Amino acid sequence: MVAPTPRPGILDIAPYVPGGAHAPGAGKVYKLSSNESALGPSPRAVEAYKAAAGALHEYPDGAAGGLRAAIGAAYSLDPARIVCGAGSDELLQLLARAYLGPGDSAVQTQHGFLVYAIATKACGAEIRFAPEPALVADVDAILAAVDESTRIVFLANPNNPTGTYIAASEVRRLREALREDVLLVLDAAYAEYMDAPDYEPGAALVDEGDNVVMTRTFSKIYGLASLRLGWAYCPPAVADILNRIRGPFNVSAPALAAGAAAVADKAFIRRNREHNRRERDWLAQQLGGLGLYFQPSVANFILVRFPDEPGRTAKEVAARLKAGGVIAREMDAYGLPDRLRVSIGPAEANRRFIALLSEIFAP
Repeated sequence: MVAPTPRPGILDIAPYVPGGAHAPGAGKVYKLSSNESALGPSPRAVEAYKAAAGALHEYPDGAAGGLRAAIGAAYSLDPARIVCGAGSDELLQLLARAYLGPGDSAVQTQHGFLVYAIATKACGAEIRFAPEPALVADVDAILAAVDESTRIVFLANPNNPTGTYIAASEVRRLREALREDVLLVLDAAYAEYMDAPDYEPGAALVDEGDNVVMTRTFSKIYGLASLRLGWAYCPPAVADILNRIRGPFNVSAPALAAGAAAVADKAFIRRNREHNRRERDWLAQQLGGLGLYFQPSVANFILVRFPDEPGRTAKEVAARLKAGGVIAREMDAYGLPDRLRVSIGPAEANRRFIALLSEIFAP
């Protein structure tokens, strides 16, 4: 009997493995593996979500009009150029489907988000990795990987899992050096945590041309990860393409309602950002005091390097943290097996993390 077989290359894709969430036998568990909001969702978003429960028998607004209007008002963007999706992951997949195929290539940084490679390979295209010296995106390295077959360049800025970013001037230099038929996808999932004066998430570049798209998510500072909600700001032609191939009701009504409420809750966003900055600084101080190297981060996580010593390797430390109820993210899939990525969590979780590390590394 001959079974259906997938297209060539599909079985070569390593499935995406999310951060762990369980630590059997550990008592109270602190999940610091998925870069979720330390403060949870906005209370206004929770209220809006509950209010939508009475109409679960109705299809959602397929055009996401209310949410697009709310996003446009919050970020001073044209709602007609916004496309909403089931997380920014769906939008990244749609962009790959629309612009990549066999014989094409896409470029991403060496330690960039795993979904870019998965989306590219799923379309039968080739993914190329540009080196990241010092774990920071390098525009010249990205450009060196681009050739006539390249159709998309993916750039996470800030980047996950490194927590680093490049200045707006460097992103502009990248855009200006690309051919007009190469789509530059700027993944700004962590933009809401940024306060660097030389940073720009990408909307200005979208407005200036026809080959830049900015993707955003509600899974991080907005705390709506379980609802799967994201959006893209696009040139009109790209928005038209995405609207042609996305599902007709790709975002649920409760997600639309919660998203519109969340994006309007400025006080919650400010409180979450301040908590993140304060706790990130505290963690950095504590890690330094333990003699551990960490990548300076602008996002809501820290990438920590561990020594190649018995009992102190990243894998062994991850196991000991898990036994103590703290789940960190191992980085083998990103080519960084000597590091753990640790989300900035509630104060209690962060202190438990440092207490467990102190048992291993305290002088």
